[in-house]
Amino acid sequence: MTVSAPSLQHRGASRHHARGFWLIAYVFAITLAAAGAPTPLYVLYQQEQGFGSFVLTIIFAAYAVGVALSLYLAGHLSDKLGRRRILAPAVLLNVLALLIFLSTHDLGWVLVARFIAGLGIGMLTATATAHLSELHRTARPDAASTLATAVGTIANLLGIGLGPLIAGSIADSLPDPLFTPYMVFAFLTVVALLGLVLVPETVDAIEWRYRPQKIAVPDEARSAFWAAGAVSFVGFAVFGFFNSLAPSFLVTNLHENSRSASGLLAFLVFGTGALAQALTVRWKSARLYSVGLSVMPVGITLVVAAILTSSLWLILGAGTIVGIGAGLACRGAITAVIEAAPPAARAEALAGLFLISYLGMAGPVVLLGLLLQFAPTGPSAVALGLSV
Repeated sequence: MTVSAPSLQHRGASRHHARGFWLIAYVFAITLAAAGAPTPLYVLYQQEQGFGSFVLTIIFAAYAVGVALSLYLAGHLSDKLGRRRILAPAVLLNVLALLIFLSTHDLGWVLVARFIAGLGIGMLTATATAHLSELHRTARPDAASTLATAVGTIANLLGIGLGPLIAGSIADSLPDPLFTPYMVFAFLTVVALLGLVLVPETVDAIEWRYRPQKIAVPDEARSAFWAAGAVSFVGFAVFGFFNSLAPSFLVTNLHENSRSASGLLAFLVFGTGALAQALTVRWKSARLYSVGLSVMPVGITLVVAAILTSSLWLILGAGTIVGIGAGLACRGAITAVIEAAPPAARAEALAGLFLISYLGMAGPVVLLGLLLQFAPTGPSAVALGLSV
């Protein structure tokens, strides 16, 4: 049987796009892991420089503000300029942030590094999610889009979870805990940057006039979009707590000084969220919402109970449960937006969703950090639970 030249070309293109799909998944996950690496190390900066919980939340907020600003200014640019032209500088910004961490411990520069990392993640998140969807559609045109959506959300959560776990383990087992973890992630992130050369482009660049981000969703789908935004806001608020104040809580309230324990807590939250998404890859957005929004309040209640009772095992269990609930709810939100947005504005719509999400990640955590300056941990924890 003779295979025609167009058929061979299509098969070659499919393999090329399939390889690119998994490369983008790696780029997505490892860049987010690098951005999450400082989580278990914040306590070391606190001990070295003597600042409190509020300054810690400001460091975290610098990252979230960078993400939100980047999503507003540049999260949609890949729809016009091409995916790789945005992904490359996004990864490069995170390499720059790691180089700053490698060169200084000064609080001002730590804030700058977190802000720069946030700028890169804001450019990366919506772009990589849209790129995965398009690569998968070209590689497997007859397959459902659920795999691409699941891989995107899993890479997101698993990356954020693996960063603290790896950094905490390195900090406990190797010399120079405020240098060695960043060196490892700098190497892995540079590998990701080089890997982009092998990924095919899926968007043809066009001439256009720049404008900041707008939320482009059909009128009939706006209610679904805002519902997705509300769900993501709450889910990311919970994630923000575990990425900022939770390690300090382990040290201050539980006298647990292991960076590995801090990294494990973050990994349990994000890792179980990623696992839950992997096991529900064929679920529709309505079912993801239903289960996620049922589980998440249980987890939040247990988080508050763990803080009130200063229980290590309860905070670990609570993190696992809240990770499952938030992971499912957030994937439901992303799935709903991808289904609602027109293809030409998919990255723009996703950028709008992630903008809302990262505002949720920063706002409640900063308010909690401020509240901790004037109120005991217990009432502050109850306030956190009620606010989300």
